[in-house]
Amino acid sequence: MIPLHKQHGSTLMVALVMLVLLTMMAISAMNATTSGIQVVGNAQLREEAVAAGQKAIESVLSNNAFLTTAPATQTIDINGDGVADYSVAFTPAPSCVSMVASQPTDANLPKVCFGSVGAVCYWAEWQVTAVVTDLHGSGATVTVNQGIKTITGINAAVSSCAGAGGIT
Repeated sequence: MIPLHKQHGSTLMVALVMLVLLTMMAISAMNATTSGIQVVGNAQLREEAVAAGQKAIESVLSNNAFLTTAPATQTIDINGDGVADYSVAFTPAPSCVSMVASQPTDANLPKVCFGSVGAVCYWAEWQVTAVVTDLHGSGATVTVNQGIKTITGINAAVSSCAGAGGIT
């Protein structure tokens, strides 16, 4: 046994080093947890924004007004609390990408599409882009792109798809 007057506080030093190491481990664990929570929160905001964009796009596509008129900006209440959560702008306006004459063998064609003069209906492919912005100040912005294929008459095809590569 070492006499008391020859001990120089080595136990105190070991205890202090261990305390510093434990403190560093605790701080590291807290930082990792905080980062994980932020990642999950950001993923949730993104998924909500995409859902809001899809909801707005479905609303626009539910009628054919987008064929001739650019849709107005919409606000979406994603959680049903009566407060708008996201703003959805359709920028750029929906655009016709291509159009192709329908064929008698195409599925789900209305009978009116074929008369005595041949095809009077056209398949038009559209690109709809929704830019979704969080209204609660997070600064989150998501762009959702949706393609749609519609059947339309020749007059609508020519007027709404002008410059989309022509009728084929």
